[in-house]
Amino acid sequence: MNRAHPLPDALAGRAFHFREARDLGLTASRLRAGDLDTPTRGVRCVRRPNPETDAGGAGRSRAETASERQIRLRAELIDRAERFLPALTDAQFYSHGTALALLGAPLPFRSAGAWELHVSARRPAGQPRRSGVVGHRLQQRDPARWRARGLPIEHPARVWRQAGEEWELDDLIAAADFLVCPRHRLIALGDLRREIADAGDVRGHLLARALDEVRVGAETAEETRLRLLTTRAGLPEPELNHRLHDRNGRFIARIDLAYPRYRVAAEHDGRTHAVDKQQFAKDADRWDAIRAAGWQHVRVLGHHMRPDPQVAVARVAVALHDAGWRPGQS
Repeated sequence: MNRAHPLPDALAGRAFHFREARDLGLTASRLRAGDLDTPTRGVRCVRRPNPETDAGGAGRSRAETASERQIRLRAELIDRAERFLPALTDAQFYSHGTALALLGAPLPFRSAGAWELHVSARRPAGQPRRSGVVGHRLQQRDPARWRARGLPIEHPARVWRQAGEEWELDDLIAAADFLVCPRHRLIALGDLRREIADAGDVRGHLLARALDEVRVGAETAEETRLRLLTTRAGLPEPELNHRLHDRNGRFIARIDLAYPRYRVAAEHDGRTHAVDKQQFAKDADRWDAIRAAGWQHVRVLGHHMRPDPQVAVARVAVALHDAGWRPGQS
């Protein structure tokens, strides 16, 4: 079998439209070659190895953890968005959960085999209609285009409101915590409030309810979920990413959820069995330093939060109770 001629440099490493390839001199037969995939009608990209079937059919060497599966589903969604890009018109953009994934925001737990690819256009443009995408025709508004990972989306506050049409309360809180976190330098809490005022709320004031529980400073979805679990159980409101220093002012650690009044530090540890031994040793020294400063350190692991989240709540509550906290106190 003859090998296909290499693609022009201008098309290497990315998806491209059939028209663009023909303008560069590629023939129809070259665009039907076996080394190319068709992400959607009229689009081509270089076929990638399939780890499930290539390399002698070895596939994955072990079963995925739940966390690893969620990471893979996100990566596959972003990859599909990148490969679909040449099919977008000037009026179209990625929206809803797809746009939040591109921004890096946490996604809800997904039991299905893939995330939907959401593509939107605003009136008077028509609704996107292509196989493999969920198309939306949104109300007419002034343009507010952004780019994430080089792909077209709208302002993150608009994206968050779009997700409100489908996502549940806690998932919207976690996404909003991410968007307003100062380390991510995306938007401010006021941007989300203005979006609700300008475009309206959804599904029984769901967005306003979410904003009531959003806190500036949470850096991971796990921090958000642990905070929600504990505060809804009646435990005090923690300080987020509290900087702990010793008596001489030397920095010791930055604590996910801190209760300075009671000298209790609660942190979610999301590590799996694939542990970096060097990092684990570093973390263990950090935990010792927190305890040496006179704080209790509560380490919450994944199995403390699922399937029964009250296990995590109880671990934090016991530490606070031992430190003198009683129900009803802040």
